[in-house]
Amino acid sequence: MHVNGVRVKPSKEIRPGEAVEVRIGEVRWNVVVLGVTDKRGPAAVAATLYDETPESIAARERQAAERKLARPPGSDLGPRPTKQARRRIDALRRSQAAPGDAFDPDP
Repeated sequence: MHVNGVRVKPSKEIRPGEAVEVRIGEVRWNVVVLGVTDKRGPAAVAATLYDETPESIAARERQAAERKLARPPGSDLGPRPTKQARRRIDALRRSQAAPGDAFDPDP
């Protein structure tokens, strides 16, 4: 969490007019605080107390589009091997293992 460009602890008191950068995972929000309340309330009320910068909105939308277009991990590996293919792979590993090496097909 950054307030006015300076890294701070989450317990820092926030005042109206301050710029806050919040990062959750890979998603980053840059907002300007418009007001604060004494009590915790519903999200709809909380959303009226800050204003997200246009740059932040554009960056989040760009990141979302990139994630949507990116190939999922492991997609280049092809389909899962069949039972017969797994047995052939295990047999090949056994034949290539040095004598005395323990091969466990089910780790």
